[in-house]
Amino acid sequence: MDKQALNQVWDQIRQKYGVYLRLLEAIPEDRYHSHPVPGMRTPAELVAHVSGSVVRDIARGIAKGAITADESSEAKVASGLATKRDVIAFARKCWDLANVAVAATGNAELNAMVPTPWEMTFPGWVGFNILNDEFLHHRGQLYVYARLCGAEPPFIWDFGKNAPEFRPSA
Repeated sequence: MDKQALNQVWDQIRQKYGVYLRLLEAIPEDRYHSHPVPGMRTPAELVAHVSGSVVRDIARGIAKGAITADESSEAKVASGLATKRDVIAFARKCWDLANVAVAATGNAELNAMVPTPWEMTFPGWVGFNILNDEFLHHRGQLYVYARLCGAEPPFIWDFGKNAPEFRPSA
């Protein structure tokens, strides 16, 4: 993957993230700290993981040459997301930070070996593949959670209804 390919991949992730934000809007506020599926993360914990450790931390880590995501702090972050507004503001801020990092990522960072806290090292471009896989996996989990909470999630490919900054660019 080179910078041109990354820009294309990131544009698709941007549009998917817009649907993700709409999904977060669909989840009832009183369910963010509940366990729709016993033994699994709460919706707030999933947002702390997806937006923070996955999207923000992987993108920023590739840009700076080392991923330093601290998944052990996710529960504390989630507990600080008291309202739906807090959850969505956190998700948006994480996106903004990741987007800045991607803009600063070039071919050198994509081809550099990037150490991670997961006892593996991989080229930066592989990190973006992992970011996308993890994002989609957990977004799917949140779709199930939304339905279990009695909400109707947005259509997964309806990018045209995203906020303007997350709509298709062409």
